[in-house]
Amino acid sequence: MAMTDFREIGGGCCRVRRHSRGFTLIELMIAVTVVAILTAIALPSYQNSIRKSRRPDAKTALLDLASRQERYFTLNNVYTDGVTVPNSLGYALPANLGNAGNPDYLLSVVTPNPGTGPTFSLKAVPQGDQANDSCGTYTLDNFGNQSNIVGGVAAPVAGCW
Repeated sequence: MAMTDFREIGGGCCRVRRHSRGFTLIELMIAVTVVAILTAIALPSYQNSIRKSRRPDAKTALLDLASRQERYFTLNNVYTDGVTVPNSLGYALPANLGNAGNPDYLLSVVTPNPGTGPTFSLKAVPQGDQANDSCGTYTLDNFGNQSNIVGGVAAPVAGCW
C-alpha cells in the first residue's frame, strides 16, 4: 500500500485536525484585562518614581540660591529677595524650575521684615503634577535648616532631602 493521506482512507474514520489561526475573542479579552491590571498597578509607581527623581533638582537649585545669597551678603551686608533688586541672584525671581511650559517647582526667596536681622528663607513650591509629591514644599534658610511643608504643616525631612 502506498503512503497516502489519512483523509483518503475510509471516508470518515479518521479526522484531520484543523489548525486554528488567531485568537478567540475570550483570549483577547483576558489578555486586555491582564494588561489593564498591570498598568493600573505599575503606572502610579512609575509616576511616584518620576516625582522622586525631580526632587534633587529642587534641592540643587535651593543650595545654589543659598550660595548666591551668601555671596550677595558678602558684598552688600544684607540679603536680597531677588525681586526688589532684579537679577541680584542671577535669577529672575520667582523662577520656574523644570520645563518652561510645565514647571516642576517655583523658586522664591522670602526675607523677613526689616529689623529682624539678616536672614532669608528659600522655597521650592511644587507645581503641576509635582504637587502630588508627598514631600511638598522644600525650604532652606540662611542657617542651612532644611524642611518640608505639606498642607501648611512641617513634614518629616527623611527620605525627601
